[in-house]
Amino acid sequence: MLKVSVISPERTLFEGEAASVVAPAFDGEVGILENHAPMMTLLGKGTLRLPDRKFEIEGGFLQVVENNVRIVTEKATAA
Repeated sequence: MLKVSVISPERTLFEGEAASVVAPAFDGEVGILENHAPMMTLLGKGTLRLPDRKFEIEGGFLQVVENNVRIVTEKATAA
């Protein structure tokens, strides 16, 4: 399982576990599963998808380190 945090300037929108994350990177979608290699990427505009939740996001970054996924975005709303 991945530990996922979705953070916007206003508040933390989600903090919990998820089996996967699909995020709109600046150059296309990126999918994250358990044991993904460490990475960091800039985010674009689009839908951030977890198995049971969706968020519309704009900008920010995504970081993966040891099954921890941190999404820090400039703007996010639950979809």
